Amino acid sequence: MTDDAGLTIGVLGSYGGRNLGDEAILTGLLSDLRHLEPNARIIVFSRNPAHTAMAHPDVEAVPWEGVSRADSSLILADLDLLILGGGGILYNREARRYLRVVRVAQERGLPLLTYAVGVGPLSDSVDTGMVRETLAGATEVTVRDQESRMVLEEAGLLNPITVTADPAFLLEPEDFPESWLREEGVPAGKRLVGLSVREPGRAAERLDIDGYHRLLAQIGDFLVHRIDAYVLFVPMERDDIRHSHGVMSHMTTAERGRILHGDYSPRQILGLMRHFDLAVGMRLHFLIFAAMAGTPFLPLPYAGKVFDLAQRLGVPALRGVEREVEGPLLAEVDRLWDERDARAEQTARLVAKVCDQARTTSHVTRGVLESIRSRTLSRAAEAQVPH
Repeated sequence: MTDDAGLTIGVLGSYGGRNLGDEAILTGLLSDLRHLEPNARIIVFSRNPAHTAMAHPDVEAVPWEGVSRADSSLILADLDLLILGGGGILYNREARRYLRVVRVAQERGLPLLTYAVGVGPLSDSVDTGMVRETLAGATEVTVRDQESRMVLEEAGLLNPITVTADPAFLLEPEDFPESWLREEGVPAGKRLVGLSVREPGRAAERLDIDGYHRLLAQIGDFLVHRIDAYVLFVPMERDDIRHSHGVMSHMTTAERGRILHGDYSPRQILGLMRHFDLAVGMRLHFLIFAAMAGTPFLPLPYAGKVFDLAQRLGVPALRGVEREVEGPLLAEVDRLWDERDARAEQTARLVAKVCDQARTTSHVTRGVLESIRSRTLSRAAEAQVPH
């Protein structure tokens, strides 16, 4: 503990990579920790400590990739608690990287809390074993969706697992003024559709690039003609820009397409969502933001986490983004537009429920912090008793 009786808390996740989804998770998580433990000293393990420190001036940011075990141990020695998460970080070939740091912490007797973490796919025996053994020693295990719980249970984890929701559901929007849209080349007085394209990264390795570019171009063209809209591509990380250009290159109505170029915070992108008449996309946090803003949205599931979100919010979602689903997909976009008002109330009710589930992570965290605080105080009291 620090001198002013605030706990020292470490946060380990996929932070500092300039991915708006991961930064949304960190923003929600840090806001929650500040509410629960106002005097906490928070240390974020980051891929880019300078970027993290600039975005979150009230935390310390330290590197963890390529850092020796001895140097990690020095930082971990200062902590009262290590939080693993949130976000989808426990999957094949990636889980082991995070869990090496966690194991050093556990060797020091440091309590571990997983904070709305995403798990899977998990088929590699090394990662599966490390996840099972490391999380078996956790004080509390919370995951962001049912699929993550199933993956952990299949991996053989026997601990109680609490299903909560993504920390991004805790965010409050910042205003995104109309003037910013004008600066981005979006004209006033026109309907606006938000479109999210992602790169085929480690979470979506099987995507056929040309196929899904053409499919999304068809959706863009369809909406330009169907509702006389402009289409604004919203990149959630840098590589998405290239793929947005790829989609636009296949659009016959490319003159109606724009790509968001400004450097915006997660809260500002959440504020942008209210300007959209419709949102169609692949990125999980783009869809979460659309849901939170009450914008009608259609997920294009390339991974289980997106399908899980659609199920949770009662939104139709076709599996995959292959060309074969083009007809059904355009029909679903058409139906979404026609039924947008009728669906709004039910979706809002389900979004509110998921926001409550996101707050469950906070309740679990509060219990862990109170337990650590009382244990630390009792140890301090014992140390002052004369022998």
